[in-house]
Amino acid sequence: MFSLIESFRSAILSVKAHGFRSFLTTLGIIIGVSSTIAVVSVIQGLSHSINQQFEGFGSNSISIRSFTPREERMKGKIARISANDVEMIRRHSEGVEFITPTLSSTIGGTSPVKYKGNQAFAQIAGTTYTYQDVQNIDIKYGRFLSYSDNQTRRKVIVIGEKLREDLSLPNNPVGSFVNFAGEWLKVIGLAEPRGSFFGFSQDNFAILPYNTMRGLNGNLLEPDIFVQLQLKNVDDLDQIKAKLRTILRKQHHLEPDEDDDFKIETPEQLTSGISQLISTMTVVLGGIVSISLIVGGIGIMNIMLVSVTERTREIGICKAIGAKRHHILLQFLIEAVVLSLLGGIIGIVLGYGLGMLAAAAIPNFPAANVPLWAVGIAFGFSAFVGILFGILPAAKAANLDPIDALRYE
Repeated sequence: MFSLIESFRSAILSVKAHGFRSFLTTLGIIIGVSSTIAVVSVIQGLSHSINQQFEGFGSNSISIRSFTPREERMKGKIARISANDVEMIRRHSEGVEFITPTLSSTIGGTSPVKYKGNQAFAQIAGTTYTYQDVQNIDIKYGRFLSYSDNQTRRKVIVIGEKLREDLSLPNNPVGSFVNFAGEWLKVIGLAEPRGSFFGFSQDNFAILPYNTMRGLNGNLLEPDIFVQLQLKNVDDLDQIKAKLRTILRKQHHLEPDEDDDFKIETPEQLTSGISQLISTMTVVLGGIVSISLIVGGIGIMNIMLVSVTERTREIGICKAIGAKRHHILLQFLIEAVVLSLLGGIIGIVLGYGLGMLAAAAIPNFPAANVPLWAVGIAFGFSAFVGILFGILPAAKAANLDPIDALRYE
């Protein structure tokens, strides 16, 4: 224990005695660790934000969407979830608390909305009153869609804050009329603003009753409907998924050897896929920037070899007065580890700061988030680099012949 404490004391004194050289030695480690932490913090901040977006869906929900494989798309085939599919799901909805169909005006795009000479483009969707709970929409003014709005095909609309601003509607737009698809729709509600996510506004939308949207689309556009189901009992999830798959395959006249042209997913499946993608990105990008840690380790080994040469006579004196081989080995090895760990600590602090600055510099990007495992890996890898690249200089010092070392000039 005494020799270990003395080795640490000697390492600290050596680092202080050559402060600037020690800083340059650890610079590679600092750059490597800070780059790794910065990359991981930005990616993990994005992952944390995405997971929060899915938390509101609950574990007892199921989503159904159309899916067309690339080969089928090349043949000109496009899969859809039709109104007949939705109706068939309704007829076999045992164990389902409510069904929320969502019909968009365009596929993957925006549609124009007009008000007093102003025109803005927004995501327009036709849905039911349950959509408010599914998407966690709070109403600032007015109300959300009701059951009777959908049943009677009322020409009403609920809008987001971004669309209100773009159309120059009053702060409280309830009672105003906007034009969509050639029809005048009464604004009955304004949603609470939800801000932006990854640079895209979450408030640039308008919501109509589902049956009203179907009427506006008419027969000119074959609908592709996104369906969400809330289950009464989460234990029935697998059973209901299997039943839905059977219903849709029958509806779409799929042969036993044909793949599904739809996806039945739970929030856990969606977040799992995103988490897997982000984990892969973290490993790949972290691996790329961590190459500089290897470069930093080579720098430490180089300087430690120089240090052994400079202190050859000192090593000879230590051995002459009784220092054992393992004492010398431990002294130089600890010095290399101390250098590496100092670089790692500075790199962690600097990397977190760089990650925060990078996230803040990107408009509407989620805040950086540094998980403890990333700090632990960076710190541990710094120590490993110190040991790996410090062992050769330490061994060289320990193997010096004391007589030759004392004669060294």
